Amino acid sequence: PPGKPTLYGSVTRRGLSSDGVPDIVASEGFVVGEVTKKSILISCPHEYVSTKFLAPYTSFCRIHQKSITCLDISSGGGLGVSTSTDGTMKIWQAANGEIRVRTSGLDVFLLFFPSGLVVLSGGMDAQLKICSAWEIGCFLCLYEHSRWFHAGVLDTAIVDRGRNVLSCSRDGTARLWDCGKSACLGVIADCGSPVNGIAVGTADNSLNLGTPEKPPSEREVGTEGKILLLAREDKKLQGVGLQSRQPVFLFIGSDAFNCCTFLSSTYILAGTQDGNIYQLDVRNTNAPIQVIHRSGAPVLSLLPYRDGFIASQGDGTCFIVQQDLDYVLDLTEADCDPVYKVASWEKEIYTCCRDGIVRRYQLSDL
Repeated sequence: PPGKPTLYGSVTRRGLSSDGVPDIVASEGFVVGEVTKKSILISCPHEYVSTKFLAPYTSFCRIHQKSITCLDISSGGGLGVSTSTDGTMKIWQAANGEIRVRTSGLDVFLLFFPSGLVVLSGGMDAQLKICSAWEIGCFLCLYEHSRWFHAGVLDTAIVDRGRNVLSCSRDGTARLWDCGKSACLGVIADCGSPVNGIAVGTADNSLNLGTPEKPPSEREVGTEGKILLLAREDKKLQGVGLQSRQPVFLFIGSDAFNCCTFLSSTYILAGTQDGNIYQLDVRNTNAPIQVIHRSGAPVLSLLPYRDGFIASQGDGTCFIVQQDLDYVLDLTEADCDPVYKVASWEKEIYTCCRDGIVRRYQLSDL
């Protein structure tokens, strides 16, 4: 509990039931609730805290040979894409990990387009690329970012169906790109500090997004009414009108912001290097709605999920918070290796980790 001494306990397996479910008991101060072959619910009644620990349904150990830095799952759930420090990007069957396409590169971030047929990637080679999910090789390079940035791409985002995409870089800029013309449509923000993560979403109707200084290009598609979140290295979370390029809010956190996401048109999340997860209302960012802090490890990724969210951290923690659950759901087995990224499709969640393993969790029974 925050501000109190750490509470320690132990769990012991006494045996197995006839159907293979472990018989588990906890030490004094802790209570074991529901137990299945894949999950254990443990609570500490004195502190009104409960956690359900969930084991992976499947683990894929042979997709990459080294740390997996990013992954995503296609909109239909059939394909996964991941990139690794082994210098490869691979596209694989989400059901069994069978590799379909492999290519080399220094990509550190990637996303499936909404169609599920194309992948957007960016990386330390200072390039933003669009690749087919079914054929070997890149068929479109939006730009050699080194000409613009002299620094690597740290995150990407897709606007609506994908005629326009966004990128952010170590040089502190966020840029809008036209996929059809392979051209930069403009700098959305120049922060003067590395931008570690971005997210784009539809803004609440009451929010003033500002007015563009000049009419937007006819090549801009779907930027009206959108707000761009910028997770900055200088401890600032910034909101910018995507079409107007005008600042909307600036929130100062406790440490460098690593990632951000939208929960709705009103509520956003952002995670910091010192382990804080801020929930904010974009209509009034003077003070956070809540600050979640489970450990001092960096928050590496945030993902909206159902009526809550999934967060992963640098100490191997990966957990789910949902409004309709009276407990936190912990995704286990990463141990102390950082969980760099989380992706989901329906009731399946995939994580990638420094240990080089992709883990798939199923939530159908929860």
